[in-house]
Amino acid sequence: MRYQSIFKSDAFANKVVIVTGGGSGIGRCTAHELASLGAQVVITGRKLEKLEKVSQEIIEDGGKVHFIVCDNRDEEQVKAMIAEVIEKFGQLNGLVNNAGGQFPSNLEGISANGFDAVVRNNLHSTFYLMKEAYNQWMAKHGGSIVNMAADMWGGMPGMGHSGAARSGVDNLTKTAAVEWGRSGVRVNCVAPGWVISSGMDNYSGDFAKFIIPSLAGNVPLKRMGTESEISSAICYLLSEAAGFISGVTLRIDGAASQGTRMYPLVDATNSESFNGFHRAFIPEVLKQQLNNQTNNQHSGENV
Repeated sequence: MRYQSIFKSDAFANKVVIVTGGGSGIGRCTAHELASLGAQVVITGRKLEKLEKVSQEIIEDGGKVHFIVCDNRDEEQVKAMIAEVIEKFGQLNGLVNNAGGQFPSNLEGISANGFDAVVRNNLHSTFYLMKEAYNQWMAKHGGSIVNMAADMWGGMPGMGHSGAARSGVDNLTKTAAVEWGRSGVRVNCVAPGWVISSGMDNYSGDFAKFIIPSLAGNVPLKRMGTESEISSAICYLLSEAAGFISGVTLRIDGAASQGTRMYPLVDATNSESFNGFHRAFIPEVLKQQLNNQTNNQHSGENV
């Protein structure tokens, strides 16, 4: 079985696309979809084991993949990684700045080192990658960059360090879209809301026990998103069909960032998830909740 993308199977034939953080979560899903559409995918990350595993998955599915261990927080490593891709494949058509991460903390409890680490991981790394992709290839040949933000428009209580970094990515995207348009380089950003992804298993304590299971109830569609729903948006923004779209941050959050707390959310109907990723799995923190929902639905069908 292969990835069930809605795009034509050769949409990225003869294209070389880097996906950072490709060893897990949304990055893994995006790498799979791009490979299924004919791209030569390059996945990067800090953990060799994860990259090897995802590479093997893509190869088993008939895709083309290369992996490079790279710490995106280190500008010299980023320079070397981009140079290796261009030397090996002779071009760089797309860059997906997916890698990042954070940890729960109220503002008063964040240490200076912790704040700096999250900003460096999410904002500085994105800048290094964009800059090197542009200077080493895209300035002369054009290309498409898709960055990763988050739902930070109402602030990010409990994750102020990440909110500051992601807001910076949003503004950096807009600036680069203007400055680099002269080179035929499009720069866009996706801002996922609450997505069912393996990254949820990185959290523990009350956040994992109470906050994560409650997220779907705060979305007007009354569900969380899937990795496939983020990946398909990324693929579209990378594609030729989005050739006149640049400087946009696309919110993919089921309208959770809209409205006010004064407007009550009621049970929703007719909203079905799209999941084209044949290797997707449910994070441990949500398995019991989703199993209960499935059992309840089946019970209702049998009445």
